[in-house]
Amino acid sequence: MKKRYLRDKETDIKVMTFNIHHGGTDAILDLKRIAVLIKTSSADIIGLQEVDNHFSERSNFEDQAKWLANYLGMNYAYGVNLDYDPLQEGEDRRQYGTAVLSKYPILSAENHLLTNIPYQGNPKEQRGLLETVINVKGNHVQFYNTHLDDQRAEQRDLQIKEIHDIANQKEGTSIIVGDFNATPESAEILKMTAQYKDVFAELGQNNDFTFPADKPDSRIDYIFTSEDAKICTGEVINTNLSDHLPITAELVLSFL
Repeated sequence: MKKRYLRDKETDIKVMTFNIHHGGTDAILDLKRIAVLIKTSSADIIGLQEVDNHFSERSNFEDQAKWLANYLGMNYAYGVNLDYDPLQEGEDRRQYGTAVLSKYPILSAENHLLTNIPYQGNPKEQRGLLETVINVKGNHVQFYNTHLDDQRAEQRDLQIKEIHDIANQKEGTSIIVGDFNATPESAEILKMTAQYKDVFAELGQNNDFTFPADKPDSRIDYIFTSEDAKICTGEVINTNLSDHLPITAELVLSFL
């Protein structure tokens, strides 16, 4: 007799966000070290920023999201923000962006390119929001991963407005993670916390800094949740594998 699959009405989940700096900052390219850190964290869903896909020699032209997913036995989605022609005809396109890894099935994925204002001089890279729908024990969770502009508050402000516009189109539990390149008191982050719960602020851990990794003095990496998520713990993981420190959060998700 075939068993019926019942949806869990309450689920514990652990999420992570980590800017991996395309594989490390110490001139040693070793994705296995990052994979081991993720595995040791026991995170169920992970948002990664600065992820290469056949990009250049700096990452040995590796499809990093696929490699990490295969090593960890996870599902993955990749969001392309930079997309260049191959160095030689017939080779893979050279791409750079964000990724989501998940122990649970990823039902859909879409990358949204965010506003990129054309400034004179010092042009900035294209940014995006990777939107995924993940089946967590029979329930659909909206999981978003982003990496915002690193210099201009004006640009981040527009990008956050677009994140709201995109996320507001979906109902149900939402989790938004990423490298926002802005500190908690900034106008940009205040716009995020007007609608979402900032895990570390809710826990009274505003001084759990994430950047720079060697001497952290700023909190610019975040895990935000919709109001229906219960926040249990938040942790900064001390590591020298990137210029950012990864963070995790243990949540309890409730479903009707």
